[in-house]
Amino acid sequence: MATELLSSHTKNILGLKLPTDPRWVNLAEISIEDILTDHAYCEQKAALTCISYIQRYPEKEKLVEDLAPIVTEEWGHFRAVLAELKKRKLQLGKQRRDEYVNKLIEFQRKGGHIDDRFLDQMLTMALVEARSCERFKRLSEGLNDAYLKKFYRKFMESEAGHYTLFITLAEHYLPKARVRKRWQEWLKYETEVIKNLEIRGDRVH
Repeated sequence: MATELLSSHTKNILGLKLPTDPRWVNLAEISIEDILTDHAYCEQKAALTCISYIQRYPEKEKLVEDLAPIVTEEWGHFRAVLAELKKRKLQLGKQRRDEYVNKLIEFQRKGGHIDDRFLDQMLTMALVEARSCERFKRLSEGLNDAYLKKFYRKFMESEAGHYTLFITLAEHYLPKARVRKRWQEWLKYETEVIKNLEIRGDRVH
């Protein structure tokens, strides 16, 4: 069910243009402590970003209501990854610079109308969640560690719901055609970002 959901959403709604290089899973397996550390910080940053949007847009009632439980869920994910590190007697390392997310932020419109900025913020989050979902799917299918395969399948299922939420929020406040047009621009840009980033097994993105 989750795999069908991922496939349907990716092809019909989000349409990520470039799949993750299969070599990434092999590199990630060699660097489990690093990948879990980076994953933990990704979940933490997702929770904090949702909090920041609630603070920035308190007048958007649906956004506040929809993102509040996501904050709880993402923080729960952060704790789950910490628990996995502890169980494996591994350490939470230092947070690293997220080149992927920083490249996405560069594409956000910073000036102009507030609606343009809001749209790009929602689409940035949608894209981060979509790529995370795709990466977790890779881990759930390609790792040799049976427990971690199940561990990441659960995260894949969660992200499959998260990434559509941000597009739904954008379409709630802005015309659907406008959202979809800009989304295609984001997908094209993200493809180039992925092409030009080094394949590293110590990063989720």
